[in-house]
Amino acid sequence: MNPHLKQQMYFTLFRLTGLVSFGILILILIYIINLGAGVISFNFLTSMWANRDITTGGIYPAIVGTFYLGVGVAFFSVPVGIACAIYLNEYAGHSLVIRMIRLAIRNLAGVPSIVYGLFGLVVFVQMLQLGTSIIAASLTLSGMTVPWVITSSEEALKTVPQSFRDGALALGATKWQAVRGNVLPYAASGMITGSIIGLARAMGETAPIIVVGATFYMRGLPDSPFDKFMALPYHLFILATQHVHPQAQAYAAGTALVLVALIFSMTFVAMFVRYRFRKRKDW
Repeated sequence: MNPHLKQQMYFTLFRLTGLVSFGILILILIYIINLGAGVISFNFLTSMWANRDITTGGIYPAIVGTFYLGVGVAFFSVPVGIACAIYLNEYAGHSLVIRMIRLAIRNLAGVPSIVYGLFGLVVFVQMLQLGTSIIAASLTLSGMTVPWVITSSEEALKTVPQSFRDGALALGATKWQAVRGNVLPYAASGMITGSIIGLARAMGETAPIIVVGATFYMRGLPDSPFDKFMALPYHLFILATQHVHPQAQAYAAGTALVLVALIFSMTFVAMFVRYRFRKRKDW
């Protein structure tokens, strides 16, 4: 086959794959907008949930609970993930043990989320006696997010040329001074982007939080990290599958619309951060 024709065939296949994926996303958005846009209102976003007559309440507690959960996951997972990535890429070397650790991290990134939920139930809820709470859910989702943060941060560090490190070391800088001054500023965009996307993924998870602290109805907002909480993914799940109110499906779609908007907002923030950092690069 002519190499040029073969190349065009592959490019056409890739374009079709991208268009199909984009088309599926658009269809999903059209569906939830068509079904749920009518329930979006100021009252829906700012009122407490009314379980008996859902049309009189809102999802404010679920929005707050999701926000608390995101803050907790960011607090526990991002520093640990970035620190591990720096160690693995800059200090650890290439021994068999390090290669096995990297392989384990890649495998952990693909473990089903419900497995992390069961792990969190046993370790954080029962063994550490944190109870079904925000902190238990945050630690559980952090365990799921850390492999993602490590992998994305390590890949960002690998994009920085080795000459940046060698030049700093040749001028008498210590290893940490070379990493801090000549590596991290140029890898920051990829590290921050990967961390934000990992957080967005965690905030959209349902299976892990079902067993470690999420609840469908609370009379008020959580008062401490050791309280139960409402969350948008779990709220959406119950409305879509178990609630008997005639407007449950519409309110489920409205909740989904808010959750999608939140995830998209975080993704756009990640893209903006990456763009801003890339503009500062002069190499």
